[in-house]
Amino acid sequence: MFNYYYYTNSYYMLGNILVLVGVALMALAQMKVSSAYNKYSKVQNSRHLTGYDVAREILDQHGLSSVQIFEVQGRLSDHYNPSNQTLHLSRDIYHGTSIASLAVAAHECGHALQHQEGYRPLTFRNAIVPVCNFSYNLGWVAIMIGLFMGRTSIAWIGVLLTSLMLLFQIITLPVEFDASSRALSILNDRYLVQDEYFGAKKMLTAAALTYVAGMLSTLLSLLRIVLVVLGNDRGRD
Repeated sequence: MFNYYYYTNSYYMLGNILVLVGVALMALAQMKVSSAYNKYSKVQNSRHLTGYDVAREILDQHGLSSVQIFEVQGRLSDHYNPSNQTLHLSRDIYHGTSIASLAVAAHECGHALQHQEGYRPLTFRNAIVPVCNFSYNLGWVAIMIGLFMGRTSIAWIGVLLTSLMLLFQIITLPVEFDASSRALSILNDRYLVQDEYFGAKKMLTAAALTYVAGMLSTLLSLLRIVLVVLGNDRGRD
């Protein structure tokens, strides 16, 4: 059962420190991508193309003319939906003619190209999404029940279930890096001059760091859960 020792032992305190480190990493990554986006959203591309223009051309040139492009609300809410093969660009990206607009639009096209060729990490990630979401929620229930009842074995099952979310985020990294690599190659070949290309690269690199930070934050949170279970078990001795 929970007791005063649970709240004061070194396991619990170290766990809190790990969570704070994770929060700090996410905050720094978000600040970096926001700074890069704010900078390069003010730099116009020399061809005066919009994010929509570039996305439509990339898709058409790669035999994906059937993929529809929609404008959506929100800031940097851009995404490719593989279930219905549609590309969604936020208003600033859809209509914008900045380097940032082209970089984001091309990146999302990179996901469409991955889907077209059956890029294995993307296929695997899409397949495990429902499993990871279900196991994560069920895992937390098991952890809380295990800690409340003093049944460490149940809590450890919960830890195992929640760890699948970390697996999902690890698989996400190559998916995002590959999409950015495809985008930069296309932009460099057809749409951006050298200085503009370097700006797009900085923009997408900063965006990629948010996924790295998210993965590390999840890892640290998982370690905190492990420490909490260990600390609770020790407090019952």
